[in-house]
Amino acid sequence: MPITHAIVLGLVQGLSEFLPISSSGHLLLVPWLFGWKDFESESVEKAFDVALHIGTVFAAIAYFRNDLVRYVREGLALVVRRERPATQDGKLAWLLVVSTIPAAAVGALFERQIDERLGTPTIIAVSLIVFGLVLALADRVVGHRRVESYTARDALLVGAAQAIALNPGTSRSGITMTAARLRGFDRESAARLSFLMMIPVTTGAVLLKMVGLIDEGIPDGLHLPMVVGVVTSGLAGWFAVWGTIRFVQTRSFTPFVIYRVALGIAVLVIVAAGWR
Repeated sequence: MPITHAIVLGLVQGLSEFLPISSSGHLLLVPWLFGWKDFESESVEKAFDVALHIGTVFAAIAYFRNDLVRYVREGLALVVRRERPATQDGKLAWLLVVSTIPAAAVGALFERQIDERLGTPTIIAVSLIVFGLVLALADRVVGHRRVESYTARDALLVGAAQAIALNPGTSRSGITMTAARLRGFDRESAARLSFLMMIPVTTGAVLLKMVGLIDEGIPDGLHLPMVVGVVTSGLAGWFAVWGTIRFVQTRSFTPFVIYRVALGIAVLVIVAAGWR
């Protein structure tokens, strides 16, 4: 894999993992549009995917490090010292873990079917458009709830929505922000919850894939591109988290919806015209 490809894909992963525009969809569309053959080998695709997600997990951990320290401390205290009254941070820590269960279960049961049957340019394009419009509708809900009001019902419903994002083109951040908005959260809180939920579910997925990667070994010639991918996706991811949270404090999700619909239509036109 050329280093330039690793840089481009790292930037794509870092930005689209946190913007509500679908990282998995973009990682499939970019090589398709440019005619890159880097992922003709399944082992190369899986190994590089692990590297990119390591970068974005580190980005989220770095951005929310102070919050995470507090959540972990209070979450452990809730288990170790049961006589102590539960704090909101402690409850939120475990609710974020609960939120990962639906996606983890669906991924474990249907990963092969998802990889084989979904992820075509047409399905990605339709998903970008459909779930972009759903985000637009959800964003019209007037919400004032904050992260601190997150409940078990929220965890199950938003977590169930996260499972839908296993379909490339849906967007994990987009669908969880959509669900959170429908549950009455304001835009900033919806974004924060989405990004916090990403940490445990993606970390778990990365660790599982790393087991297979260790057994099979890293493909020849991929060591440096993987390092570049980790660094690039991590840096781009941190700025994406920072920028998204600042953006939604004063603006709606409309620009992301417009981008999704425009890209989806463009891909459908390219497919229909036979240009790719």
